[in-house]
Amino acid sequence: MRALAEARHDPKTGPSSWSVHLKGMLLLGLPLIGAQLAQMSINVTNTILIGWLGPVELAAAVLATQTFYLFWMFGSGFAYAVMPMVAAASGQDDTRSVRRSVRMGLWVVAFYSLAVMVPLWFTEWILLRLGQDPEVAALSGSYMRVLQWSMLPYLSTFVLRSFLSALERPRPVLVITLFGALLNGLANYALIFGHFGMPALGLTGSGIASVSTSTFIVLCLVAYTRATPIFAAFEVWRRFFQPDWQMFREVALLGWPIGATILAEVSLFTATSVMMGWIGTTELAAHGIALQLASTSFMMPLGLSNAVTIRVGLAYGRRSALDIARAARVGMGVALTSATCAALLFWTVPGGLISLYLDLEQAEASRALATAIPLLAIAAAFQLVDAVQVTASGILRGLKDTRTPMIIAVASYWVVGMPMAYVLAFPLGWGGKGIWWGLAGGLLVAAVAMSARYIQRERSGHLLLGANAVTA
Repeated sequence: MRALAEARHDPKTGPSSWSVHLKGMLLLGLPLIGAQLAQMSINVTNTILIGWLGPVELAAAVLATQTFYLFWMFGSGFAYAVMPMVAAASGQDDTRSVRRSVRMGLWVVAFYSLAVMVPLWFTEWILLRLGQDPEVAALSGSYMRVLQWSMLPYLSTFVLRSFLSALERPRPVLVITLFGALLNGLANYALIFGHFGMPALGLTGSGIASVSTSTFIVLCLVAYTRATPIFAAFEVWRRFFQPDWQMFREVALLGWPIGATILAEVSLFTATSVMMGWIGTTELAAHGIALQLASTSFMMPLGLSNAVTIRVGLAYGRRSALDIARAARVGMGVALTSATCAALLFWTVPGGLISLYLDLEQAEASRALATAIPLLAIAAAFQLVDAVQVTASGILRGLKDTRTPMIIAVASYWVVGMPMAYVLAFPLGWGGKGIWWGLAGGLLVAAVAMSARYIQRERSGHLLLGANAVTA
């Protein structure tokens, strides 16, 4: 942690240099990327092992997982709201505000998790009315009735990750998530196929493994924050059940636009999964594989966007416009570099990556492989714009600017991306490739508009104004 402390701004010496910002971004961003990849490896492991059961089970898992994340990612907005709040308070050395925001962040996600249990319970009914295959819908519904119990521990984990990350302590998050990923892999292997003396439970076994893993991770984070002396001053767990409705409201008001922004993008991907289901089961399985690979590569710019939120948030708390601008530019440069590397990988070895998810001895596997390869090529094409939009969104989040990005996201993904995907796929007959070009179009519009929003704030001298004081 000494290196991170050295990379922090000293108000007595003026704004930080470009090299200090780069060092701080990497020292914070790399563990956050690692934590994101470790978290994503849990989903990748689940998908790979379920894929070995067959295309029908994989298609069911894709629909259930996409539905779960539809609700989870909206709820994560409340957890992500804690990050800029803690960062800004830390920049002002306000330990009381840190404590209040973390505590009420956990309260907000607890209320939210209870509220979404009802719609998740009726996943099969929802999928049937969206035109999905009855067998696939039934499997998805039974899988969800187990998986949904991981909602509260996962969202609580995100709140505590935001807390630790905003205080520039990302390494414990990485270590604990890595242990969780290892536990998840072993539990899935045992419970899906019946190894190590456990019953073979198929999709249900994977759901049980996910609930166990999410519970393990959040309990480890709670134990770490309670036992580590450096966090004693924040007293997060003292009088935990005492309400603080003012801060509860602040977390909710800052968090719901973040959740809506994330939901606008995630729901677009979920809708494309539904449209792929209209084309066929094999096409849906291929879509799920390509989407999993694209989502895995997305963890790098996503982790960096969290780092840039924190770096910008700290500078915002210190009221340093120059440090905000430098942190934003450094974050964008690093994110574009990582996205370029991912795009090159997708273009050069698509078959090898996709084959990880398939048992090529099965009859339908070769067709799924051939269907997924062109989708991954399109995913490679939009890696750069996806990195730009998520980094720009992270910069604005660090400024506590969440409502205009929400409007941009909804317009980009649902006014542009979704209609474009439908028209290209069905009226124009492009099929699955048309759906993915629609995704690319929505991401491009979001990237341009999010970046323009930040540039407008910087050029007008509004970086240090509250978001509500800035005209859209």
